[in-house]
Amino acid sequence: RPSRQPVQERGRAQLQTLAMGVKGAKRHLKRINAPKHWMLDKMGGVWAPKPSAGPHKTRECVPLIVLLRNRLKYALTYQEAKMIVKQRLVSVDGKPRTEMRYPAGFMDVVSLEKTNEHFRMLYDVRGRFAIHRIQAEEAKYKLCKVKAVELGPKKVPYIVTHDGRTIRYPDPSIDKNDVVKFDIETGKITDFFKFDVGNVAMVVGGKNSGRVGVITTRERHPGSFEIIHIKDANGHTFATRMSYVFVIGKGNRPFVSLPKSRGIKLTIVENMSRKKA
Repeated sequence: RPSRQPVQERGRAQLQTLAMGVKGAKRHLKRINAPKHWMLDKMGGVWAPKPSAGPHKTRECVPLIVLLRNRLKYALTYQEAKMIVKQRLVSVDGKPRTEMRYPAGFMDVVSLEKTNEHFRMLYDVRGRFAIHRIQAEEAKYKLCKVKAVELGPKKVPYIVTHDGRTIRYPDPSIDKNDVVKFDIETGKITDFFKFDVGNVAMVVGGKNSGRVGVITTRERHPGSFEIIHIKDANGHTFATRMSYVFVIGKGNRPFVSLPKSRGIKLTIVENMSRKKA
């Protein structure tokens, strides 16, 4: 028999059920909400691959399936990308990754064993990930920004890097915001670059994402964001937050090869004249 419970009470019970909410993390991602730098076509379906939990944030990474299928074109479909990674053919920072949603982020080295190719994840001047092809020699190391310097149990010093690594017994002169050169094979720090005026850096967030230049000044604002002024190779000066600045070398010399644009953002007029030339 149909329930004779008053309509108001039934509505109240439904609202209470809705108020309980869902449990756990969202396991789906709609294509319209996917990060714009993935450059997925809007009409290509309803869903997008949601990156699995890993060392990089959802909106600051590219899942391996997007890398293989949409960028490198080694797979035509979802299933093909899945078969490639399940055969342990794709390595990120020297470790084979069998999860096709594994997040590859800034400075990660993606290696394809069968084709003997290596790529470094960098930004272009429009803030999108550039899958930058590198030589095997350069693929042996990566740069990691220091997020925290701490003391662990039994007063063991360690640093935490931007890609989720914990490295014990670092050089005592390494501070927060410095960058370490990390040997992927041995897991050791081979060199480090101080966050100082005069060093070359890349911007990894904000409006100037992907631009490269030399740090000229550092404005301290207690209680607010510290502002860093950077001058690029064309002499243009711009400013950004300190948290967006990633040192990539000593002096004018970067320790990683840069994408085609070399981190120099052209004006609209310069872009048009270059296309006409």
